[in-house]
Amino acid sequence: MRLTRSLEASFALAIRDARARRHEFIGIEHLLRALLDDERVAEVVRACGGDVERLRHDLAAYLESHMERLPAGTDVPPQQTLGFQRVLQRAAAHVQSAGRDELDGREVLAAIFREPESQAAYLLAKQGITRLDVISYISHGIPKVPEAPSPAGDEEEDAEEGARPARDPLGAFTINLVEQAAAGRIDPLIGRERELERTIHVLCRRRKNNPVFVGDPGVGKTAIVEGFALRVHRGEVPTALKDVGVYALDMGALLAGTKFRGEFEARLKAVIGALKAKPGAVLFIDEIHTVVGAGATQGGSMDASNILKPAL
Repeated sequence: MRLTRSLEASFALAIRDARARRHEFIGIEHLLRALLDDERVAEVVRACGGDVERLRHDLAAYLESHMERLPAGTDVPPQQTLGFQRVLQRAAAHVQSAGRDELDGREVLAAIFREPESQAAYLLAKQGITRLDVISYISHGIPKVPEAPSPAGDEEEDAEEGARPARDPLGAFTINLVEQAAAGRIDPLIGRERELERTIHVLCRRRKNNPVFVGDPGVGKTAIVEGFALRVHRGEVPTALKDVGVYALDMGALLAGTKFRGEFEARLKAVIGALKAKPGAVLFIDEIHTVVGAGATQGGSMDASNILKPAL
């Protein structure tokens, strides 16, 4: 397992900091404070809504007031705490499970959240930063979504700083079937008028408005949804369904490349959040039975079906 140069520099800085303060042990707090000098780690913290300078100040105050010092004149290498070692082991395990052999500071930052009793994890949580926020930004460049648009001046500053653009979850993990219909990529539906009318009827309900298509492979279940998208494009639907968006979930894209526990959940929740921001949006899940168990980790009960349940 190789360490990036920036992570090696962070380790060296953490050791120097602990030594300069005459601390017998080097802990997660020393490590996090050093990681904040890595611009890529600081970028993740800012993207997740954190204040880097405030975090540095709080960590320094904790190290100054809560860590015992060795007698003056003592100069011995600080020993790693068990929590420090566990953070590194977990970060390395994640990298190895993803088939990579290089560890950088951002993976270490994500691993710190697995030590909830540490002051470092507490200070991150105090700023509203969660592990899922960090994982989403590392993997997809999806920052914590701001509630209000930034002023033009702020956008210019972000552009100058080379801020990483947010990735649209719907563009990344779904296919807009209405746009496909507008581009002429969907064929007309033939022989399924009764099923299509029933689908429209169910979608117009106030409650229990989730139609499920059941049938053998190849009988045309997906074609019904495409036919519905074609009708929406043509405006041949009731007023309640005028101008709705029809999105087909790409389960393969959701699962592809997930290397952190919770990353799949973050992707799916980002899709659900983006759909909620579009009133009347319709989500189509092909092979819906595959959502049971999708994204679940060993020993965990959270899978795609449990995440989708509140939205249904």
